[in-house]
Amino acid sequence: MAYKDLREFMKVLDGRGLLKRIKAEVDPVLEIAEINDRVVKAGGPALLFENPKGAEFPCVVNLFGSYERMNLALEVDRLDDIGTEILEFLEPEIPTNLMQKLKALPKLKRLSDFLPKYVKSGPCKEVIRRDDPSLDIFPVLKTWPDDGGRFITLPMVFTKDPETGERNCGMYRMQVYDAKTTGMHWHMHKDGARHYRKAEKMGRRLEVAVAVGADPAVMYSSTAPLPEGIDEMLFAGFLRKSPVELVKCETVDIEVPANAEIVLEGYCEPGERRVEGPFGDHTGYYSLKDEFPVFHITCITHRRDAIYPATIVGKPPMEDCYMAKATERIFLPLLKKQLPEVVDMNLPVEGVFHNIAIVSIDKRYPGHARKVMYALWGMGQMSFTKMILIVDGWVDVQDTGEVVWRLGNNVDPARDIVILEGPLDVLEHASRIPAYGGKLGIDATKKWPSEGFGREWPDDVVMAPEIKRLVDERWKEYGL
Repeated sequence: MAYKDLREFMKVLDGRGLLKRIKAEVDPVLEIAEINDRVVKAGGPALLFENPKGAEFPCVVNLFGSYERMNLALEVDRLDDIGTEILEFLEPEIPTNLMQKLKALPKLKRLSDFLPKYVKSGPCKEVIRRDDPSLDIFPVLKTWPDDGGRFITLPMVFTKDPETGERNCGMYRMQVYDAKTTGMHWHMHKDGARHYRKAEKMGRRLEVAVAVGADPAVMYSSTAPLPEGIDEMLFAGFLRKSPVELVKCETVDIEVPANAEIVLEGYCEPGERRVEGPFGDHTGYYSLKDEFPVFHITCITHRRDAIYPATIVGKPPMEDCYMAKATERIFLPLLKKQLPEVVDMNLPVEGVFHNIAIVSIDKRYPGHARKVMYALWGMGQMSFTKMILIVDGWVDVQDTGEVVWRLGNNVDPARDIVILEGPLDVLEHASRIPAYGGKLGIDATKKWPSEGFGREWPDDVVMAPEIKRLVDERWKEYGL
């Protein structure tokens, strides 16, 4: 059953001993971040700071910082099951007779049940601050010493395409400049940036609404790499098996989750830029200063007892790693639908999502590994991947020790390395040009005679199955 809101999810975490309440006064400037960093890397719980210094409301961090909590957030036993269920809805079914048409109706009915539902009001409207809205009441965090300031790090940023009215919700960090103004960190590849560029060309300001804190399916959906034109709130409804209730804002023509803790309403002016950053990012490095659009707040609404959620990124593993691994498992079946030869994929946390992909394939013909590399570099957010390593289907890509062993033994650098150029993630700092540079592909599969390999390829060293069974049966007898 879907969580009603953020606090219902927190109640579940609390009941399972996965939420720690901290009553001591703690400073949102650096201190909360250092506590969080130690707890995340120790595999610890979510943290609710009940008394942040200088703020009127509590702050919760590390909500999604473990596989257990990600499963609880999306209400599944295995994240892979979500991808399988998505495929069930996407499988083409062309009914050819009346009976098949009738069988298709329940699926269409279920899909319609996930569409957002519009309501007149909601908990996010309990307090409305139109006359003098101020961010100063919230415990906005500064997380690393050289950050350019305090940043809102879990915002669900809602915009509409100024031509079509199509909604988008993405998660983009927001540097707080003052009580009513923030930066809007829209990377050039993001849909929010596309909406802003359209409005700018039209000479119009772009209305923006930012929800902070909602039920976990809505929060996760704002980070999901959905195809252009797919509504994140529909996807959230699919995940939570219940429609997301949306309510219209007070000062902008945008709808936001009615169960949100906090809503910031406002706009971005065409042509207005301001220096944003540095920011200690998920790469483990500071993303550098740059100019980004400016968000002006016209109204703030919130619950009377609002809870301010935040995430802290830095050298992995951090909370965002678990969210990214959820994305890996959820969207793998869709990738396999387009590339059926793919067996499994690992986006290792050390590769910070977009630097390294390890992919196992059912190799069927000469050059198959290269075909998969090129295909992945042409697909959505996979196009930003800097390094792709391809191994045979029997290799466990989740076992990095085995992967490195195969890499060291199966690769002839003169033959098996592909280097080309293409788009990169905006946070890639090693390329000569921002967002564009070199890509590396490595074919670590077993080489075939049809690929020009004339030597004999040796077999893996593996114990005989009957000896393994014998030792299994006698293990206690050995006294080990």
